[in-house]
Amino acid sequence: MSEVKKSAPGGGRGGGWTRFVTARPRLTLLVALVLTALAVLAGGGVADRMGSGGWEDPAAESTYATKALERQFPGSQPNVLLLVDAGASGVDAPAVAAEARRLAERLDAEPGVDGVGSYWSTGSPALRSEDGRQAVIAARIAGEEKDAAAVLDRIAPAYRGTHGPVEVSLGGGLAVRHEMQTVIQEDLLRAELIALPLTLVLLVMVFGSAVAALLPLGVGIVAILGTNAVLRGITEFTDVSVFAQNLTTALGLGLAIDYALFVVRRYREELAAGADTYAAVRTTLRTAGRTVLFSALTVAVSLAAMLVFPQYFLRSFAYAGIAVVLLAATAALTLLPAALVLLGDRVNALDLRRLLRRGRAAGKETAGTGRDAAGAGVDAAAAPGGRDDSAGAGWGRAAALVMRRAPVFAVVTTAGLVLLGLPFLGVKFGTADDRQLPVTASSRVVQDQLRDGFPGNPGGGLTVLAEGTATPAQYAGYRERIAALDGVARAEGPVTAGGGSAYFTVVPDGETVGAGAQRVVGELRAAEAPFTTTVTGPAAVLVDSKDAIGDRLPWAAGIIVLVTLLLVFLLTGSVVVPVQAVLLNALSLTAMFGAVVWVFQEGHLAGFLGFTSTGDIETTLPVLMFCVAFGLSMDYGVFLLSRIKEEYDATGDHEHSVRFGLRHTGGLITAAAVILAVVMVAIGTSRVTNTKMLGLGVALAVLMDAMVVRSLLVPSVMKLTGRLTWWAPAPLRRFHDRFGISETDAPADTGDGSGTAPAADTGAEADADGRTYSAVR
Repeated sequence: MSEVKKSAPGGGRGGGWTRFVTARPRLTLLVALVLTALAVLAGGGVADRMGSGGWEDPAAESTYATKALERQFPGSQPNVLLLVDAGASGVDAPAVAAEARRLAERLDAEPGVDGVGSYWSTGSPALRSEDGRQAVIAARIAGEEKDAAAVLDRIAPAYRGTHGPVEVSLGGGLAVRHEMQTVIQEDLLRAELIALPLTLVLLVMVFGSAVAALLPLGVGIVAILGTNAVLRGITEFTDVSVFAQNLTTALGLGLAIDYALFVVRRYREELAAGADTYAAVRTTLRTAGRTVLFSALTVAVSLAAMLVFPQYFLRSFAYAGIAVVLLAATAALTLLPAALVLLGDRVNALDLRRLLRRGRAAGKETAGTGRDAAGAGVDAAAAPGGRDDSAGAGWGRAAALVMRRAPVFAVVTTAGLVLLGLPFLGVKFGTADDRQLPVTASSRVVQDQLRDGFPGNPGGGLTVLAEGTATPAQYAGYRERIAALDGVARAEGPVTAGGGSAYFTVVPDGETVGAGAQRVVGELRAAEAPFTTTVTGPAAVLVDSKDAIGDRLPWAAGIIVLVTLLLVFLLTGSVVVPVQAVLLNALSLTAMFGAVVWVFQEGHLAGFLGFTSTGDIETTLPVLMFCVAFGLSMDYGVFLLSRIKEEYDATGDHEHSVRFGLRHTGGLITAAAVILAVVMVAIGTSRVTNTKMLGLGVALAVLMDAMVVRSLLVPSVMKLTGRLTWWAPAPLRRFHDRFGISETDAPADTGDGSGTAPAADTGAEADADGRTYSAVR
């Protein structure tokens, strides 16, 4: 092992940040260790404080009606259903009826339980199965989601199971959400157990060195634990969805590994070029560090756009995403440089690939190369991404080939991506229900029996709240009008209470949240009445959720696009490159959206992947997947563009710079995408359909972006735009000169509008296609 080469910490020109993170590396790591330990304590039990809902708009009509009904008519909004199975005796047998009434009375006496009703107390045919073997006791557990779940946990063991002549199972919306939360926590633990060892293996394959491989994994763990602590604090002030923990794990590992890959690889490249430890760290932070910062800001902005939506399900992902991105970048730019200063050349230690090669070459004498394999670590294994590595040369040759046939690659790739996205034109939106759970989940089993064996699916209809004084004749007339509406199977009511309020139950034909039920919502809201009416129920919640997302989607898209354009302009100084980046990023998502509809909506591969297709996609999922996948695609885009721009500033040769950028980041981006895809696929092994869709869909998006868009579309489009790629009007050039970020120390103006100039020729190197170019080393 070579001796660690270090210059004095204060030697050379280093920025304030470089001096800060390298002056006291041991202290930096010690403080990080203490903060991480505190984060473990602070974030403990965060999942228990999270909710499993959040799809509704708090300001919507359906939300108002639900809360008002909960206050005035608890029995109208049951969220717990006891499915009583009497077997061959039938639900009308005297012994069965007596036991069922006893259970209902006992349930009604439970603290926190309101509005208990049953088939045996009301005689409603909707609460009795068509074969007469099962019937329902319905109730509502009031209060906030967490409090209601605590009550359910307390009472469920006393009711589930055998009671004399009947067998009781628990279902209803609260039971479904509670079981979903439990399943998600179990699945997340399994995903972490799958992802961590696989990630470590892949990192060893990428770096060769076990020491270098452990650095990105450490950064990811710090980011995840820190984010859990942040989320625990946020739960003190607002609702946070348990689904957000999946994003925390995926992005915490994925982005931290991306950033650490970029930093460590650039550091090893500088060591391979002969720099000492501190010089290598300074150069790495000035180049790769700035890229990581810009990448983190871009991803954070994409995720922050979800804050414009009112549903706390979407807002939760913004909280988790922003926190984990910023923590991952902070750890990569603080802890990682400190660790690299302490490691020096030992970052290449435990090179498993070198040991493997030595094993194969045992007993054979190898020709000398003038560099000892145990020296400064400049061979292909020790310096992946260095100027002499064969993999990088392969990426350079591939870029040259693509650019020689740029029109063909641009047209064929674009057409292929558009074709893959066509299924999304037939997307249908719905709401998440019990079918998100596996078929063996106890609450899912109950809901399946209610859906298949009961008329009207108890709890799945629409409720119309009538507020205002009315006569019995007016109530009767209104019920007749709504019963006559197209698509209404039956209308029941009114159920009245003091204070001039009443409610009607409306059962639509067909699916609970199908297109017909959604049309009925509109007709009910438009129907004339002598009192004020508001409509709620699953279909009404869906209609309001779609309206809320549709109203705010342009704002979210505008925020993402405008801020992305600004950040990429500050990085490149071009007005063309940001537009290209946004358009190509959006194009990279087409395969994901097409696959979501083809697989999850239409049900292809449902058996293989283990989920139940409901014929629609939950309304918020496409928004979430767009924000996450767009941010990750920009992550890779920034990595590539920054290296291209760095070389263009140094040489002024556009085509060479594109080849150079792909040569030196193609393998890195592909490795990062594969590792992130492994993490997302691990998340996609979840038994909850929405989580499975998120994990597998984003995995597909990042792979398509890295292997198709960055490899084929970006070089072909940049070849077609030529030197115009770097154009900006004079006022914006001056703005960039003053406020922009450049990864070279002193770019000069060429007079061609690019704001860059070829650097002095300090040596020539052959590119992948045999051309020579001058480059600053």
